Amino acid sequence: MGYNDFGDFYYAHGALGDAFKNYVRTRDYCTTARHIIHMCLNAILVSIEMGLFTHVTSSVSKAEQSLEAVEPIVAAKLRCAAGFAHLEAKKYKLAARMFLETHPELGNNYSEVIAAQDVATYGGLCALASFDRAELRQLQNAKVIDNINFWNFLELVPEVRELIHDFYSSHYASCLDYLGSLKANLLLDIHLHDHVDTLYDQIRSKALIQYTHPFVSVDMRMMADAFKTNVAGLEKELESLITENQIQARIDSHNKILYARHADQRNATFQRVLQTGNEFDRDVKAMLLRANLIKNEFYSKQSKKLHNF
Repeated sequence: MGYNDFGDFYYAHGALGDAFKNYVRTRDYCTTARHIIHMCLNAILVSIEMGLFTHVTSSVSKAEQSLEAVEPIVAAKLRCAAGFAHLEAKKYKLAARMFLETHPELGNNYSEVIAAQDVATYGGLCALASFDRAELRQLQNAKVIDNINFWNFLELVPEVRELIHDFYSSHYASCLDYLGSLKANLLLDIHLHDHVDTLYDQIRSKALIQYTHPFVSVDMRMMADAFKTNVAGLEKELESLITENQIQARIDSHNKILYARHADQRNATFQRVLQTGNEFDRDVKAMLLRANLIKNEFYSKQSKKLHNF
């Protein structure tokens, strides 16, 4: 209790380093799982403010090992802390999973670290940047569209909720409008501001890939209108994705048409059948040759001559 009081005192006065040291010193005097969890949560709180996310990860791991009976609020706090650590490491898929698994009972019980609205914003953007459409619908324990628990958070931020629906429904113009309206506030976010441009680029690239996937050919003029850009800018974006092998296509710069390079399944099947037929023909000829050699005792005569020699 003495070290906790010292930690609270230093934390209140902004001496985060001293606060962290005193919180960690309570470890030697922890006698129950609840004491360990309390120590870890204090260490996580100070580590996040200091930007020491390696300490956040280790404290989350230690606290999870001490959870005898999972308390929804404590588990939700640990999920958020782990989400912050993965976000800082730019592991957006892992960050998304942590935020998506956060229990709605978190409410305002962790307001010194994260608000319920931020869970929806961080989780939604990280999911859009790292999940494909199938994963957005259903990804084992980390769901977005069908996740009732996460949906409670999304109800607090209608823009993010509609953004996810528009992306999943391929309404890219509306999706980009929501992204544009959110960007100014996100750039002021204490945790997200360093990742906004990266997340936005990944979301846009996924949208471009998703837009071109169903079609054999795409009019780049119509596509440019859908993505609120000019044809020249869109062509550069597509060139980059084709170079990175994320889109299997070629660009007709003169007619401004994108042609997909889908595999010709019919031709591929014919080629496999033809190859199988040639291999069968070769094997049959080899068998006939061997049978004729045996019939004429070719090997037997040769072996006798060698023996006599």
